[in-house]
This record gives sequence, structure tokens and C-alpha cells, in this order.
Amino acid sequence: MIVKNRQSGFTLLEVLVALGILAIALGAIIQSISQATSNIGYLRDKTYAHWVAMNRVVEIQVDKTWPDIGSDEGSEIMANHEWFWKETVSEPPGAEELAQAARRVEIEVRRDRKSKKPLVTIMTFVGKPLK
Repeated sequence: MIVKNRQSGFTLLEVLVALGILAIALGAIIQSISQATSNIGYLRDKTYAHWVAMNRVVEIQVDKTWPDIGSDEGSEIMANHEWFWKETVSEPPGAEELAQAARRVEIEVRRDRKSKKPLVTIMTFVGKPLK
């Protein structure tokens, strides 16, 4: 009786299928990591821009002078980067008495001076300072 030795192992087709599945899985993992990294950078910038805007709001609130109607621009260094803000002061909508007692303040913060869309826009009201 003749016994044939059968070698065990994977065929070429099985190896190619396994490599194809692995390539698809690794591609999906790399894409999700890339997206997460991009989102982290965007959220970091939004956080810093929000802090810049809130710092500007606090400066207006602690200032003893009544903010003039109009707009102003400036910049602030935070996290080793220059952030650009634009402040627009207007009368609040509504009754005449409200317009005499408060101002509507809108602050936009951009990462770059030439940026068209602000990262953060904050709107608040500032009351007339007490004498």
C-alpha cells in the first residue's frame, strides 16, 4: 500500500483573500485615525477661539466706560498663535428704554486675518455702568 504525504498549509488563493481583507481593514483604520486627528485640531482651534472671545467679553464688562456703537478689530496671542477678533456694538432690538440701558455686543474670532468664516461668534448684552 502506498501512502501519499499530504502537506498542510494555505493555498495561494487563500493567502490572497486574507491579504485583501487585511488591506481593506487597515485602510478603514487609517482613514478613521486621520479623521479623528483632523477633528482634534478643529476642536482645539474652536476652544482657543472661544477663550479669546470670552476674554474680550470680560474686558468689556469690567471696563467702566459705556461701549460706543460701531465696530472694532484687534488680535490676541493665545497658545503661541495670533487670533483675530472683530467686535460689533449696536443697540439692542426692542423698546427704547432697553436701548438706553444696554448694548448688544457681537464678537467674532478668526484663526487667520483673511478668513471669511469665523471659528466662534459670541453675542452678549452689556449693561450701562453704574455711576
